[in-house]
Amino acid sequence: MPTFQFEAMDPQGQEIRDVIEAQTQEEAQATIRSMGYFVTKIVAQKAGRGGRVGSKRRKSFAIGGAGGKRMVTFTRQLSILQDAGLPILRSLRILEQQSTPGALKNALIDVCDEIEGGASLSEALSKSPRVFDRLYVNMVKAGEAGGSLEVILRRLAEFKERTQSLKNKVIGALIYPILVVLATVGILTFIMIKVIPEFKKIFEEFGLELPPMTELLIAISDRAVKMWFLVPLVPIVLILFVYLICWFRAGRMGWHLFLLKLPVVGRLVEKSNLARTTRTLGALVASGVPIIEGLTITRETSGNAMYEKIYSKITDAIRDGDTIANPMKTYSKTGFHPVAAFFFFATCALPLLSVLFVKPDFWMFVLYGCGSAGMVGLLWYFLVFRRPVIESLVVNMVDVGEETGELDVMLYKVADYYEEEVRTITDGMLKLIEPIMIIVLGLAVLFIVASLFLPLISIIGGLSGGKLKGKG
Repeated sequence: MPTFQFEAMDPQGQEIRDVIEAQTQEEAQATIRSMGYFVTKIVAQKAGRGGRVGSKRRKSFAIGGAGGKRMVTFTRQLSILQDAGLPILRSLRILEQQSTPGALKNALIDVCDEIEGGASLSEALSKSPRVFDRLYVNMVKAGEAGGSLEVILRRLAEFKERTQSLKNKVIGALIYPILVVLATVGILTFIMIKVIPEFKKIFEEFGLELPPMTELLIAISDRAVKMWFLVPLVPIVLILFVYLICWFRAGRMGWHLFLLKLPVVGRLVEKSNLARTTRTLGALVASGVPIIEGLTITRETSGNAMYEKIYSKITDAIRDGDTIANPMKTYSKTGFHPVAAFFFFATCALPLLSVLFVKPDFWMFVLYGCGSAGMVGLLWYFLVFRRPVIESLVVNMVDVGEETGELDVMLYKVADYYEEEVRTITDGMLKLIEPIMIIVLGLAVLFIVASLFLPLISIIGGLSGGKLKGKG
């Protein structure tokens, strides 16, 4: 359909500039006048290659998506503009002009061009999948079909705000202990490489017989000086190994099951996934998206292989005429997975290998110790691997929602409950981690100070009694 760019005056005398689709220029003028505007200028736009209006706006270089915070702000602003009654194209132009250079601004330029070329908003958004995912596009599509786009956009903005808030809460809970651990490792490494060798020279000059704990400290320092590169190399290798394992479907499933079955951390991962997936499905159902499509989108946005499998099974069951609650209960119980068992074994066994860093000749004892610790990890996995990853509370709420026809309401209630659970767990973790870190760091400092000062006390005592003489 041809597109006309027009300038007009509203009843208050404000200038209006926008575009409109119509078969002829006369039809476009009549439509504009029916909107209460006085037309001052109207020009047919020339279509560029592919039938679209060619945009002269330059895009900036951008990598990746738009980011959660920007999408929350954009969606909230778009819902406000639509609620105020502005045409969708004008609203998008306003937001595109005020956006900072990046992926979102580039996507909005493309979306505006697509709409000018005759596409609907959902069709235009689907052409920029890096910024607007399937959930976003399908909710907008449902809003267009139901004639309630401003309501859907407001609901989508609230959904993204809640999701972003939950994500920030979890990330914030993990950043603090990671930073503390990195700082502690950095300080201890510096002491081992720079400080301890100087004390070692002093002890050698006086020819002291060192206490066992001082000998252990010096042995650790010697290894740290010779093999300092292992400090950054070991975590990097472990991270790359996990990424490599997750390239394979079975490996990704095993890693995600390992995370779900970990003490404390597993509960946090489980509850955050349940909060996100139930809110996603609830938002889609409330927006009028078909249940099969909603479950497919929820599966793709879950971010966890186990939940992807569960929602896939639920989708298949619904196609066969079943409900959501029955397959959700059936497939929420996990089976034994060898990759998950390997990760539990390795997590308990690998820390003992650090003994070889100090005493390589203890390899036989380390071998037996690693085997015993690994078996403890396997025992834990055997105790918890059958535990469901979806609690009966969720199944019962979904069942009630299906019977009463208020599935979206029940899903929102489940999401609210688990979001509160996540906040409680993260707050508890932060309160618990801080004293644990202080205790660990205090014990490490106590060990170093005691190991260094015991020989120094002997030296001071010997010098005061005239019993010690330096070498040479």
